Amino acid sequence: MTGRYDEHDHEHYERPRRRTRPRTKERPTYDDAVDARVVTVDRGRFTLSLDDGTGVMAMKSRPLGRKGVVVGDRVRVVGDVSGREGTLARIVEVRDRTTVLRRTADDDDPVERVIVANADQLVVVTALADPEPRPRLIDRALVAAFDAGMAPLLCLTKADLASPEELLGTYRSLGIPWVVTERGGDLGPLRERLRDRTSVLIGHSGVGKSTLVNALVPDANREIGRVNAVTGRGRHTSTSAVLLLLPGGGTIIDTPGIRSFGLAHVEPEHLIEAFPDLDEMTEECPRGCTHGADEPECGLDEALERGDADPERVESFRRLLAARYDAG
Repeated sequence: MTGRYDEHDHEHYERPRRRTRPRTKERPTYDDAVDARVVTVDRGRFTLSLDDGTGVMAMKSRPLGRKGVVVGDRVRVVGDVSGREGTLARIVEVRDRTTVLRRTADDDDPVERVIVANADQLVVVTALADPEPRPRLIDRALVAAFDAGMAPLLCLTKADLASPEELLGTYRSLGIPWVVTERGGDLGPLRERLRDRTSVLIGHSGVGKSTLVNALVPDANREIGRVNAVTGRGRHTSTSAVLLLLPGGGTIIDTPGIRSFGLAHVEPEHLIEAFPDLDEMTEECPRGCTHGADEPECGLDEALERGDADPERVESFRRLLAARYDAG
């Protein structure tokens, strides 16, 4: 009995296997890649600024896979980096980040959203009136700054409508620097705080953030919104983050207005590390102590009893800690 096929039938032969080429662990070195910084991100396209100031449009290379690229990232780029209209370069590497500012949509949202990278200062912009300040949102932004290792700065706008004293009294014990501005006023103190730094500006809609940006960078052309007289909320005007060069040195990153600042990514017990004087008082705390007001045998309470701790500073720290759990 013979088989179904003989050696002359084409079905007798094996089909060619996939991936017949030998695999290699060697990867391109991209020796010709140039350094750049991400200025904006828009639907998979990245506007970059080369070190010489040339603006380049780029996309991610396939080997980067699902690795995120955000505003502020330092990257290496190959391809056409002339910046001419219609050209498209490729991002082949994302440099290690010095800082990462994150937030989640909600406190129970497991997905972290990276807002910007490589910034060293977080500027929390809030209006003193129209709309009214939202201290809990300010607290949450400060927690995110401390968690990211960024220096915080409070920027209080619309001082021509209300006094800053009451709001500043809430934050003085934390030692957070602040500047106060008003419509048409001198921005010199703010410019000095921004000089030679990379600063992220965040705030909820209507606080005057875009007005500030346009004053600091005259050709920024950020759209300015108005506050709804019924709801007291501002309209979202900026739809994406953008990195801008300051005329006097330094950069600012303007971000879209926020209405919530989830902190699911923040480990509450790590917040104390941003306050070295208080951190020293917690060395003998029980394992797992978060240093909240309801924690038994917390070193902060013992320091308060001995008179070694400033009660206002401890209270302010615990307010920030509680912001990790409260709605923004």
